[in-house]
Amino acid sequence: MPTPEKTEQILQTHASLVLAVVQTIHNPEFRPQLDQVLQQSSQNGWQSLVDVIYKIINGNRDQALAKGLDDEDAVIVDSILRGLQNPETLPKAQQSGDATKAAPMLARMINEARRGDHNALSMLGTMAEQMSQTGGDMANLSAVIKNMIDGERDVDKLCTRMGAQGESLITQILSELAKLDTH
Repeated sequence: MPTPEKTEQILQTHASLVLAVVQTIHNPEFRPQLDQVLQQSSQNGWQSLVDVIYKIINGNRDQALAKGLDDEDAVIVDSILRGLQNPETLPKAQQSGDATKAAPMLARMINEARRGDHNALSMLGTMAEQMSQTGGDMANLSAVIKNMIDGERDVDKLCTRMGAQGESLITQILSELAKLDTH
């Protein structure tokens, strides 16, 4: 079972998926959009999770659905099931960008992706895609994540198009990466 911090990281990363599944169960007209997301997830190697999500969509609410899944998938399934029972437990769609929480999480994921962790790379890709659609500093951050994975640490190069908040976040990410590099 992942630590509470790791669980929160997983939920923040996959909040849009959890919310989309719960929303589709309550509003079946959203099914075509969710099917597209699930098809892409399946192509990205998340077939076991997709299979379980379809079982949930089709009415299965058994907690045992999470058995046999990896920790990340199990957290997602648990969040969907809890959210169906109590919407108050659902992750927030757009949490305010608290850089003190975002920077360590992003740095850890960048570090893991740099070391060859396919799941971290996939999660970063999904996050970058979502960030690029929001515009502003988040879109600019999405454009430099790959550079950081590739080892770029020059704050001036990474912050070329950033506003003050974006520069602050990148500076904090680089600080966290420096800590991880020393371990």
